[in-house]
Amino acid sequence: MKRLVGLLGWLGVVLVVIALGLRVWRPEMQPTYRALAIAGLIVTGLYALSQWRDVARSFSGRNVRLGSMAAGSVALVLAILVGVNWISSRQNKRWDFTEGGQFSLSDQTRQILRGLTKPLGVKVFYRSDSGELDRFRDQFAEYAYISPNVKVEYIDPDKEPMKAKSLDVQAYGTVVLEYEGKVERTTSTDEQGLANALKRLIEGKAKKVYFAEGHGERDTTNSDPLGFTLFSDALKSENFEVGKIVLAQDPKVPDDATMVIIAGPKSDYLPQEIDALKPYLGKGGKLLLMIDPPEPKKIVEYPNLAGLAKDWNINIGTNIVVDAQSMQSAAFPFVATYPRHPITENFDRVMTMYRFVRSVEPIEGGTNGRFAQKILETSPRSWAESDVKGLYETGKPVMEPDKGDKQGPVSIGAAVNVAATDVPAPATPPDPAAPAPPKPETRVVVVGDSDFLANQTIGFEGNRDIGLNIANWLAQQENLIAIRPKAPSDRRITMTPERGQAIFWLTLFVVPGLLFLTAFRVWWKRR
Repeated sequence: MKRLVGLLGWLGVVLVVIALGLRVWRPEMQPTYRALAIAGLIVTGLYALSQWRDVARSFSGRNVRLGSMAAGSVALVLAILVGVNWISSRQNKRWDFTEGGQFSLSDQTRQILRGLTKPLGVKVFYRSDSGELDRFRDQFAEYAYISPNVKVEYIDPDKEPMKAKSLDVQAYGTVVLEYEGKVERTTSTDEQGLANALKRLIEGKAKKVYFAEGHGERDTTNSDPLGFTLFSDALKSENFEVGKIVLAQDPKVPDDATMVIIAGPKSDYLPQEIDALKPYLGKGGKLLLMIDPPEPKKIVEYPNLAGLAKDWNINIGTNIVVDAQSMQSAAFPFVATYPRHPITENFDRVMTMYRFVRSVEPIEGGTNGRFAQKILETSPRSWAESDVKGLYETGKPVMEPDKGDKQGPVSIGAAVNVAATDVPAPATPPDPAAPAPPKPETRVVVVGDSDFLANQTIGFEGNRDIGLNIANWLAQQENLIAIRPKAPSDRRITMTPERGQAIFWLTLFVVPGLLFLTAFRVWWKRR
C-alpha cells in the first residue's frame, strides 16, 4: 500500500513536469498542458493528504521552531514569486536596444491601436513546421497589450482548411483583419505593412489627392531625383489615391477631391485658376502649397498665389533662409525643434532638412478672422537673406540687418484651419447609428520649399513623416499623425577579396597561434 501511495506522489510530479515541457516547447497545445497540470496538482494533493500523520509528527518534535522558520521562509519566497508573476502578467515592459527600434512598435501603430473603438479580429495563418508561430506570437502579443480590443487567433490552414477557404487565404503567413464587418488581408507581416492594412480597414474608401499641373510643378510619375514618385507612393501607403488636375483646363476642383497639392510651380497661377480654388476652399477644401525660393537665373514673383495665401493669413517672403553653421550647406537649413501644432505633435526628436527655402509666416493680428500658426521654424543662428541676387553672385551669406535681413528663428511653414462657410448638404442623410464625422473645415498649409519631399531628399530623417503628417492633418485624420515605422538599417559588411582573405588568415591562424604561443610561454616559465 505504501508503495502505491509513493507511486501516486511520483505520478503527480511527472504530470506537472510534462505540462511544463508542453508549455515551453508546444505552446499551441494549451488545453492539453492545462489539463495535465491540473491533474498533476490534484494527484500531488491526494498524496499530501495521505501522509497527514507524518506531517503532524514533524510538528511535534524538537525542531518545530526551526522547521516553522524554514516553512515561513519558503512561504514568503513563494508569495513573492506569485506576486511577481501576477504583476508581470498585467504589465509588459521591454527594452529595445536596436538602432532604429526594430522590435518596438512605432508611434503611429500605437495611435491606431489605441483609437480602436470596436473589437479587431486578427487571424494569423501560419505553417506549423516553419517555426513562424513564436515570431507571430511575440509580434501580436504587443498589439493585444496596447489595445484590449485586439483579439488574435492562430490558425494552421493544413489542419483547418475550411477556415482558410472561407476567408480566401491563398498563402502561408497571411494575416486577416476584421473590423466592423469589413475584412482586409495582407501577406506583409512587417509593421509598416500591417499598419497600412489597418488604415485601409478602418478608414474604408481611399481619399483623393489631386496634384496641380501646368506650371512646371513636381511630377508624381517622375523617378528622377527631383521627382515626386516616392512621396506619391508614400501617400498611397497612407490610403490616399493620387490624381492630377490642370486648373487652366478644368476651372473646377472635382467634388471627390480631399485635397489639392501645388508643389513647386515655376510660374504664377492665372487669375481664373485662383478663382477655381477659392470656392473649393470655401466649402471645406484642403490645400497644400509649396513655393520654392527665387532661382539664380530667373527670380519669379507669385503675386496671385501669394495673394491666395495672404487671404488665409499667411505671408510668403521673397528671400532665402540660410544657416551658416548648417552641416551640409548654408542654403540647406535644418529644423530640429517645432512650434506646437497637431502636425508636429511628438516630433521634437526628429530632424528635417530643406534645400533652398523661403520664409513663410503668419500675418500678425490675423486676416478676415483667420489665424495661421507656425509649423516649421529654423534655428536661432539662421536668418532670412533678402539680397537674393547678391547671395547667388557671391555664394557667401552675410547677415546684414540694415539691408532687411531677418535674424532667426525663421518660420518656413504655416497652417490655418477654419470652419467651412459654404458646405453643401449631404446627398444621403447620415446614419444615426454611425459615429458623427468631423465637422467640415477649410485647411491650408504653406511651406517655402518643395525639395524636402523630392525623391533625393524625402528619405532624410523626418522629411517623409512631416510630409505625411501634413497630408493627414489636411484630411482631418489627426489619429494618423505620428512617427512611422523605420526600415531596419542594412548592417551588411562589404569588403574586397583581399580583405576577406586577410580576415580568414587572421581568425583561423594568427589569433589561435598567438594564444598557443602565450600558453607555451606560461608552461615554459613554470617548468
